[in-house]
Amino acid sequence: MGMYDDRIVLCGANSYEEKYYLNPDFEELPDHVKDELKIMCVLYVHDVGGILTLVYDENGDLCFEVTAEDFDPMFDDIGSQLLIKKLQMEKADLLEALQLYFKVFFLGEDLDMDSEE
Repeated sequence: MGMYDDRIVLCGANSYEEKYYLNPDFEELPDHVKDELKIMCVLYVHDVGGILTLVYDENGDLCFEVTAEDFDPMFDDIGSQLLIKKLQMEKADLLEALQLYFKVFFLGEDLDMDSEE
């Protein structure tokens, strides 16, 4: 069993505590990527409320997970889902790059495309 058999959190923002979290394992990411992530997450929870977490699943795919405190009247569930779809399109390059980074550095995948033969 490796360290990353389950899920690993990349970052998250919490509208209740007005906090942003970046997993220290990802400190090595370029600053502009970290800035973009922070802005994306903070604006997200500012718009729809709740808690947004970006999580890698066991395949190295980056997933948006949204939770809200029970009976939070401010949380916009439908707006939340629409915004995620919008971000997944607008930020496709960023998310793709983050998935690649994870697969190489955390899952140790070989990206030599010729190795298929």
